[in-house]
Amino acid sequence: MGNVFAVIKPIIHMVLKAMGMTSQMVEIEPGTIMHFWVPTETIHCHNPNNKLPNYKPKPAVVFVHGFVSNGIMTWLLQVLSLRISGADFAIYVPDLLFFGDSFTDRPERSTSFQAECLAKGMMKLGVEKFSLVGFSYGGMVAFKLAQLYPHMVESMIMSSTVIELTEYISNASLKNIGFTNWPDFLLPKTISGLKVLLSIGSHKFPWFPEFFFSDFLEVMFTNRKEKAELLEALVVSDKDAIITPNYSQRIYLLCGDDDKIFNTAVSDNMKQKLGENVTIDYIKKAGHLVQLERPCSYNHYLKKFLSYS
Repeated sequence: MGNVFAVIKPIIHMVLKAMGMTSQMVEIEPGTIMHFWVPTETIHCHNPNNKLPNYKPKPAVVFVHGFVSNGIMTWLLQVLSLRISGADFAIYVPDLLFFGDSFTDRPERSTSFQAECLAKGMMKLGVEKFSLVGFSYGGMVAFKLAQLYPHMVESMIMSSTVIELTEYISNASLKNIGFTNWPDFLLPKTISGLKVLLSIGSHKFPWFPEFFFSDFLEVMFTNRKEKAELLEALVVSDKDAIITPNYSQRIYLLCGDDDKIFNTAVSDNMKQKLGENVTIDYIKKAGHLVQLERPCSYNHYLKKFLSYS
């Protein structure tokens, strides 16, 4: 593991534990394991030998990460904000398959399979209803989960994402960012490739020391073969696309106004397709990585929506 992340990882874990979060490996089925950060009290609650008296479950919120990082690195600023502010939610942060510590020996690579495993993982954790917060690739998994398990999903906050990555959207987005395929963009092999990825993802590319990039490249881009297969399975042919999506949940689209991958025209079009259960807000001076670039604004809107869900 790279030096920066070798130092950061135990510190993040200590902070999360102090905030009442626990790391948990959940066996979905033999050969398929998902890693979650979960509220510590729920572990006690679902262990019959450790029942807490008068435990009343809080509304659950599941944060689903994008393609370039794992769950907690994507959502750390949101998790800390909700915990520090004393917001009354039970927070769950999974690693999708082939990210972080989650893996499967099954050959499936679709968003449907990711969604199915995530739903089963939540059921095994004793949670049958929750709100979903999805970012980019995780947003597509979240939309699929809400479609397959509508009774489980109460509301959705979707950022920098689309309902599904149709050929039409895929080709237009790749053209906008100057790439011919997703693996070349999302699975960089060099520091210069990583800098291109992060600069396209940002409104204003922040300065980082050079060693940060080499460490990030080493730590965050494991399982390259499987991730390339995930990207191949992600693009849906236009003829198989969902024409009129039908979601019963309240949906909140919370996006950066300078998203170069899925721009405002894509998000506005998605809002129109999704119908009247949908509201949309754009955060100014934010790109695709909106929750990392503008965490204060993002967290403000997030808490407001969750408190009314």
